[in-house]
Amino acid sequence: MVEEEGGGGGGREGGRGAPLPPLPTMAGRGGGETGEQVYKIALYVKAGSDGESLGNCPFSQRLFMILWLKGVVFNVTTVDLKRKPADLQALAPGTNPPFVTFNGELKVDVNLIEEFLEEKLTPPRYPRLAPRHKESHTAGIDVFAKFSAYIKNPRKDTNEALEKALLRSLRRLDDFLRTPLSEEIDADDAGDLPESRRRFLDGPELTLADCNLLPKLHILKVVARKYRSLEIPADMTGVWRYLDNASQRTEFTSTCPAEREVEIAYLDVAKRIQ
Repeated sequence: MVEEEGGGGGGREGGRGAPLPPLPTMAGRGGGETGEQVYKIALYVKAGSDGESLGNCPFSQRLFMILWLKGVVFNVTTVDLKRKPADLQALAPGTNPPFVTFNGELKVDVNLIEEFLEEKLTPPRYPRLAPRHKESHTAGIDVFAKFSAYIKNPRKDTNEALEKALLRSLRRLDDFLRTPLSEEIDADDAGDLPESRRRFLDGPELTLADCNLLPKLHILKVVARKYRSLEIPADMTGVWRYLDNASQRTEFTSTCPAEREVEIAYLDVAKRIQ
């Protein structure tokens, strides 16, 4: 188990083994520097194969990204599911990470935690992360389910159909990312619509929708390549632009497990085609 302090400034707490990535400093947005309300927040995430580093869990990364983007001070603890400490067993009996404690109150449902943080951590001190566009909420909504069906399938006679279903789902996401949002369209321009160049699902900044989708897309990219020799097609320029932009944001890269951790997690999940 490794515990670190993240969010708006402050030091790093101890814990054995490899440290988690450096966490951001955001003066005036957390830690009580301005004399405003101070929240005591702890995030518990799945540990990797060494029991200490970040493990493969898109839900853990989703909450990690949200808290980081909010700019609030929070502690991060990686939990080794094989050797869950007694104090955590007592804190959240029968519950695996991710979960959060907020001022001592345990919260275990990822969707409800997201809603709670968005309602509790509000402007002007903390940014709103909800997407402005309704369609951003559902973009890529079925990609991970199609991927899971594809990667877990061992049957040669159904592999091609499942692969095509996955690629169709990715194509729909690509179409969405290449289609301009309303603010990208010039109402006075009578010509063809330009291709969108936005960085993320809802515009130039990361939102809750990205915190949900990006961890899953990363897993898909790594696992499909490793166990099926399948790459996201190069002509899906919207998806690749999206992934490239995410790779430039610390909120994504420093909350993301190493590719090796993702591969290990799927070693027995990805079925050999027979």
